[in-house]
Amino acid sequence: MFAYYLKLALRSLRRNPVLTALMVLSIAVGIGTAMTSLTVFHVLSADPLPGKSDRLFYVQTDPRPLGSYQPGDEPSSQMTRYDAETLLAQAHGKRQAMMSAGATAVEPDTPSQDPFFAQARFTSSDFFPMFDVPMAQGHAWTQQDDKDHARVAVISTALANKLYGASPAVGRTLTLDGNGFRVAGVLGAWSPNPRFYDLTNQQYGDVEDVFIPFTTSRDLRMAASGSLSCWGSATGDPEGDYGHDAPCAWVQYWVELASPAQTDDYRAYLRNYADQQRAAGRYQRPANVRLYDVNAWLYHNHVVPEDVRLQVWLALSFLLVCLLNTVGLMLARFLRRSGEIGVRRALGASRAEIFKQCLVEAGITGLVGGVIGLILTAIGLWLVRHQPDDYARLAHLDWSMLGLTFALALLASLLAGLFPAWRAMQIAPAIQLKTQ
Repeated sequence: MFAYYLKLALRSLRRNPVLTALMVLSIAVGIGTAMTSLTVFHVLSADPLPGKSDRLFYVQTDPRPLGSYQPGDEPSSQMTRYDAETLLAQAHGKRQAMMSAGATAVEPDTPSQDPFFAQARFTSSDFFPMFDVPMAQGHAWTQQDDKDHARVAVISTALANKLYGASPAVGRTLTLDGNGFRVAGVLGAWSPNPRFYDLTNQQYGDVEDVFIPFTTSRDLRMAASGSLSCWGSATGDPEGDYGHDAPCAWVQYWVELASPAQTDDYRAYLRNYADQQRAAGRYQRPANVRLYDVNAWLYHNHVVPEDVRLQVWLALSFLLVCLLNTVGLMLARFLRRSGEIGVRRALGASRAEIFKQCLVEAGITGLVGGVIGLILTAIGLWLVRHQPDDYARLAHLDWSMLGLTFALALLASLLAGLFPAWRAMQIAPAIQLKTQ
């Protein structure tokens, strides 16, 4: 029977091309608008480290002065160098990494290439296994390299290609800020978005081109970048606000914990650490610590902009308006065929069969509208990618959103066809036959 209903639906759609075009266009515009907004939201709210994000935690302590402290206040968003290095040395988690963004001057070996600046990340060795960073060449440095303040570096594939072309980069000497570094590894394909590991710099975009040990970066006084919050002066420290004992928060700290029990244990460990620091006079506030897993940290920092959330609701509201318009058009279409429906009823078709026939016609209308809506979505995403926002270039359809486009179009058209189909199946055959 489905093939028969399909044949009737296609014949009916060809019979009234203008009305058919209006219904298809109404669904297509609604789907295109909704899917453009939903795709942007999907990209921005995606889990950047699926399968592991619930085991990685951003650590916060609160070394700031008492000031206007109120119980329940949010701790400092970053950590002091002293606290980060102390926690790293105590290594209470499965893995832990301290880090900061920075910049460095790259001096190519080739005389034809001019020096240039590259974005850098100063971190510790667990950064790579903790965040599942793949290596295209070589390997990351070791914990012993951290302790030895080794001059080693891991670089991005883009930088390796720029400096060395197709030649192997591992083992080469890379000059950064006038200092030689041995290239230990080259990153593979790794571009988490949002850039969850450091939300103080750039929330969306490419990863850094150069990674070097944090200890080495401080030996060489390499320029750190990002948010810096100080509540005192670092007098007598040659590194100023970035010194070991400086009262400044500028370091991000992550820990990997294997189970909920280990998470509870680590939270208790942080509270004990804060109490110890308060007893030593470094902390003034009562123990105020936080552990956020990756997705909770993204939500806490409002990584998905509020205007994107608002656009989703507006787009879905517009889709609803389009569906209401489609309901009216379908109702007019089905009721105009009262005579045909009455004849079918008189020949023995049940109300349920009439209802099914109308829904098949609505479904075909939705699928055609979905195809056109997909084209409109592609155009909408193309326009989004030309916006100045840092997340704009990420606005692309993936397979899941492609499937959702057709599923939403089909569901929307079937919902829009429910009331018109119900009204059509109520048509009394006797009255229609008398009017013919």
